[in-house]
Amino acid sequence: MNFICQYFLITIYFVIKAHGIKFYKSQRPLKGFEASPCLDNVDIVSSFKTGLEDGYNITIKKTLTITTELRLTFDSEAAVLLGDDARFSSTEDNVYNIFKLIIIKDRNNITFTVKGHPAPHSPPYLTSLKVNGEENCRRPNLTYFEDYPVGVTKRRNVPDRFCGKRKVLHTELIVGGVNTKAGDWPWHVAIYRQESSTLKYICGGTLISKYFVLTAAHCTTIGGVPVLPDILGVFVGKYHLFRSDSTTQELQVHQVIVHDEYSHKNLKNDISLLKLRTEVVFNNYVQPACLWYKEAYDKLTSFEIYGTVVGWGFDRTDSITSTLRAASMPLIPKISCILSNPIFYSNALGDGKKFCAGYNNGTSPCNGDSGGGFLIFLPDDLSDDVKKTPGAWYVRGIVSESLSRHDAPICDPNSYAVFTDVSEYLNWIKNNMGT
Repeated sequence: MNFICQYFLITIYFVIKAHGIKFYKSQRPLKGFEASPCLDNVDIVSSFKTGLEDGYNITIKKTLTITTELRLTFDSEAAVLLGDDARFSSTEDNVYNIFKLIIIKDRNNITFTVKGHPAPHSPPYLTSLKVNGEENCRRPNLTYFEDYPVGVTKRRNVPDRFCGKRKVLHTELIVGGVNTKAGDWPWHVAIYRQESSTLKYICGGTLISKYFVLTAAHCTTIGGVPVLPDILGVFVGKYHLFRSDSTTQELQVHQVIVHDEYSHKNLKNDISLLKLRTEVVFNNYVQPACLWYKEAYDKLTSFEIYGTVVGWGFDRTDSITSTLRAASMPLIPKISCILSNPIFYSNALGDGKKFCAGYNNGTSPCNGDSGGGFLIFLPDDLSDDVKKTPGAWYVRGIVSESLSRHDAPICDPNSYAVFTDVSEYLNWIKNNMGT
């Protein structure tokens, strides 16, 4: 019995709601491995076991007196379970994953349990731990679960391990044109331009860092001339186009960077970057997409390449959609695209720096989708079921142009769309980002 008690703790879990505040009884998993969630503080220890079914423990090994305030921040959705030595001092922040606690008993150390996404997805990593306002985790370790045999998939041979990841896991991969949910596409942005005294939505874009948005040059120019950054606005974390979201961050543009050889007459080199005045704050609903890279082709799961396009563009009723929508579509061989309309597609694809994708059945990017990304999901591990394994989203193209309908000045949804090929501009992007 003593042996059992040494390694197992009775699991108790209940929730009491009082005045809008949630209290949790801690659920202590079996200790198997230990790591430092903060590289600059050995007094903070993470303990966990294979599978992470019961979450993991974080122990703060320091004296904490009654009324001490703790503020915990994680990088993704989390549930924090407490014992009887602390309580929540406010409701949790489900956007920025912030939990505020108060110590109600003098302690030499304190342990709490963290739950999040099940393996093979990464659980929530601690990114900040403040004790009475003082930061105790300035160098968070955001990969340590990958170093232990606990079932968490490790991202291998990728340029950036932290991009292209959803932090809210409530959907599977999207196929066809469907409604999305908030948090599905945290890198998609809305670009607005000031006209008279109002801001008007003009294009989509893709967040690729805390300071840069990737979009089409025709979205950021008038008559081929870059617009003044002061008349543009960027909204990240936005889901509803015509109403405000609690997850939205509104940012000003510092610089409009248009490709030097962009031609507004034939949309050659239709690519631009927006440099923001202030950095974006990443959270559950705002994350950067990954940039495509040469070796990414080795991680494709089939010879047929499918990408997803997201936007608020015109739907089948010729109306701008009020909520973000997404459609999965194949990348079409150049010859097939040209044969469908030789004159248009020969001109559009002539320089070899664009590709076409879509269906000729009504599922296609349209007006309002311009500037948004053609994003491809690459699984972290090809040996697993690609529908369940973690992975990342890479921006492969930018919505540039499409055929117009004969009866209206909007796109023809029964034709293929043309995309700027991001892989042809990687050096240009990185040089202008200063990376």
